[in-house]
Amino acid sequence: MGSARMGPLIFSMALPAMISMLINALYNIVDSIFVAQYSQSALAAVSLVFPLQQLVIAIGVGTGVGVNSLISRRLGEKRQLHADSAAEHGIALAVIGGLAFVVVGFVLAPPFLGAFGSAPDVYEQAVQYSQVAVGMSFFVMISMMCEKIQQSTGNMIIPMCQGLTGAIINIILDPLMIFGIGPFPEMGVYGAAAATVIGQVFGMLIGLWGVFIHQKVLRIKMREFKWRLQTVKDIYRVGLPGIVMQSVVSVMTAGMNAILISFSQTAVNVLAVYFKLQTFVFMPVFGLNQGALPVMGYNYGARSSQRIQQATRLSLLMTTAIMALGTVIFQVAPGPLLSLFSASDTMLSIGIPALRIISVSFCFAGVAIVFSSVFQALGDGMLSLVMSAVRQLLLLLPCAFVLAKLGGLDAVWFSFLIAEVASVTLAVVFYRSLYNKKIRHI
Repeated sequence: MGSARMGPLIFSMALPAMISMLINALYNIVDSIFVAQYSQSALAAVSLVFPLQQLVIAIGVGTGVGVNSLISRRLGEKRQLHADSAAEHGIALAVIGGLAFVVVGFVLAPPFLGAFGSAPDVYEQAVQYSQVAVGMSFFVMISMMCEKIQQSTGNMIIPMCQGLTGAIINIILDPLMIFGIGPFPEMGVYGAAAATVIGQVFGMLIGLWGVFIHQKVLRIKMREFKWRLQTVKDIYRVGLPGIVMQSVVSVMTAGMNAILISFSQTAVNVLAVYFKLQTFVFMPVFGLNQGALPVMGYNYGARSSQRIQQATRLSLLMTTAIMALGTVIFQVAPGPLLSLFSASDTMLSIGIPALRIISVSFCFAGVAIVFSSVFQALGDGMLSLVMSAVRQLLLLLPCAFVLAKLGGLDAVWFSFLIAEVASVTLAVVFYRSLYNKKIRHI
């Protein structure tokens, strides 16, 4: 990571993560397609649980990014024991997080879901789905941590295999368990959630093998593990802003659901379908940045300003290309995309303008994502947090609320564009400041 040509290096590290995330995006879409085919009330139920699933991702990915950043920086500084300790703390924190979500899924989810005032059958299915998909998040928390630990050492193949295995098993089991095919009884949304968890278990097993047996860069000995407060602080100095950032997305989604349900349940379903579809565009970008983040962190630890800037420029170029392609697809084929989810005429009339309006913001969002990764790699995750809070809470939700009152449902979707333009402007300002403080003079 300190000497190889930057283009091939980032591409080789990012490609497995991008493939893995594309497969996971495919799983997300296929999962929702099967649920929508089962019933529109089932799709509505899964849509209500989506903010809680985002919270799981927030805790898992946020903590994992903190561990990833700390390990890569310590390896760049040649501090092996501290890198090993960071990985051990990551595993321990993932276990604690997984146990905490048992309480969320079985105790806190029902009152949260009941607050939306949905139909009784939708509420009942949402509770069933959340108890499994959220309450049994133990496996995915450990799996995500194993991915981040291996990525921090430059190993992207095993994390890709984790994602591929979990997603493929999930896709195979989904129709069998939802509709009751072969030896399985018809389980509806409960079956969709169970298929997800089974896939996560297999992904976790591969991840544990990769961390404790396959990789040789880190020496992880959990039997000798001892908590070190400073290591936890170092992890969450980067990870906590990431957790809050992702949690803000969960709050934003719940807020948007509350705004849209005043129009119709179909409007809520359109937002849920959009989030599923946009993963095909955003997931490759996140995969690209997963490959670039440890390179940036390593070279910051190694005090190489030139390589940090090279990685940033290349990431911006590749991200913009991906986002531009996504924009074209959403502009040209919104109808066929929505039809994948058994969209009614009403859903098409709402969803087609929604996808076209929101997709205009993709390129702005991509630039903001790259700069956010730079901030995390250099240990300044708080800047990413400020960007996310401004985008999701101070701009997107208030704009959506005002536009809903002034212009109706179609106007709501312009809130995404307004928020992304403001976010990327703030990101550029932050990067210039960070460049002058940390990058220029090393």
